[in-house]
Amino acid sequence: MLDNLAPPSYQESYDNAGLITGNPAVECTGVICTLDATEAVILEAKQKGCNLVVAHHPIIFTGLKKITGKNYVERAIITAIKNDIAIYAIHTNLDNLLSGVNGKMADQLNLSNRKVLLHKQNNLMKLVVFVPVNEAEKVREAIFKAGGGNIGKYSECSFNIRGKSTFTPGQDTNPHTGQPGKREETDEEKIEIIFPAYLKEKLITAMTDSHPYEEVAYDIIALNNYFQEVGSGLIGELDQPIEAIAFLQSIKQLFGLQVVRHTPLVKREVKKVALCGGAGSFLIKSAVAAGADIYITGDVKYHEFFDAEDQMIIADIGHWESEQFTIDLLHDVLRSNFTTFAVLKSEVRTNPVHYLT
Repeated sequence: MLDNLAPPSYQESYDNAGLITGNPAVECTGVICTLDATEAVILEAKQKGCNLVVAHHPIIFTGLKKITGKNYVERAIITAIKNDIAIYAIHTNLDNLLSGVNGKMADQLNLSNRKVLLHKQNNLMKLVVFVPVNEAEKVREAIFKAGGGNIGKYSECSFNIRGKSTFTPGQDTNPHTGQPGKREETDEEKIEIIFPAYLKEKLITAMTDSHPYEEVAYDIIALNNYFQEVGSGLIGELDQPIEAIAFLQSIKQLFGLQVVRHTPLVKREVKKVALCGGAGSFLIKSAVAAGADIYITGDVKYHEFFDAEDQMIIADIGHWESEQFTIDLLHDVLRSNFTTFAVLKSEVRTNPVHYLT
């Protein structure tokens, strides 16, 4: 279910999303949702009778050559394995969904007209298949049901054109129409449907299973088009412009912040808001190019603040602080889909950064 929510193919190359410890065949007794699968969270899961921890951040990013318990990563893994607790991470694949981590941030700010700030490429394909006219609707429906034909907020999208096809069945064939050794001409419909690349095998299976021919003529074409709802960051709009200082104060309140690091208030008012949960300095120039009045993220380094070039405001609200509502997102999605076991939010505050006020 989590793989369907945020397909692993959407994660970045450096990431390690997915099942990190545990046997996928074991029955789930309960889930703890957290940002970080630390040892304290693993012990919390044990105490509450949960054998699955769903974390935003992978506890392992790179390979481990030894597991001796010398650091927090190894201690968490040892504790999880000893107590038969699985760890599942849903990281940049959830970051890269318009409705994911950034969507949850945008909910807090009540942003409208939301769009991906920097689209992720090579995630769309097109299926082209040739079907007898009287069987075309059956095949089309099967492809739609398998997840094809969704473009933005539109579904069941396809292009269809009719024409003549020819083929000569071989001697050891069992053709749907015609006779072996005799060239056949028939009316066919060419169906073109766009789909997310990760659904390729599922769509091919649905298409071939519903197709009447024993040898199906089809093409799979990789597209350079952007998948509108997949990519890094988000940009949206406030219903009404707000004075910059008042908006920063509202961010502080809505996200429960002790401090907001920001650039000079070069915008008197804020309406167009860009954001990225976690470490988002790599999107500063994209936010400027998109015409954002303010860019909200975390982990901005000193020299990166200069990249705003006095064209927008950068507000660094902290890594954990920007992603904290991801716990609610995971909890709500899992609880709505599973009612046979407990789905809980971790009570462990895993944020390693503290502020002296």
